[in-house]
Amino acid sequence: MKLAEALQERSDLNRRIEQLRHRLTMNATVQEGEKPAEDPMELVAELDACAARLEELMARINRTNSETRIEGRTLTELIAKRDALTVKLNAYRDLVSNASNVVSRATRSEIKILPAVNVKKLQKQVDDMSRDLRLTDNAIQQANWTSDLI
Repeated sequence: MKLAEALQERSDLNRRIEQLRHRLTMNATVQEGEKPAEDPMELVAELDACAARLEELMARINRTNSETRIEGRTLTELIAKRDALTVKLNAYRDLVSNASNVVSRATRSEIKILPAVNVKKLQKQVDDMSRDLRLTDNAIQQANWTSDLI
């Protein structure tokens, strides 16, 4: 199994577990003399099986991420880089957007609002970070589809 396939299965399991939780809630109580639409104990057994499979997959995914190397870095390191870059990039984009807003004045006597930062320089940094993020994500995706799950 490839790492990408395991990631997809993990996502499916998380959705399935959430559905089972909802179904368990809906069938947890019934009016006296009635039967639930579904047997809660069967749902619990299915939930237990899904959780066990999820645990196994998560351990194998984490092991694969920590042992798979791309240009001297582990997948875990690349994922951390991608996540940190995303946070930083979003903050920089907000800063550039806010600093770029031009406030028009009706008369010369009104207060003039100016950017407190060099928008052109920051936009260049945003562009560079965007490229780095795209290349990092591409490397991660490629590794996901070429790496076997450990």
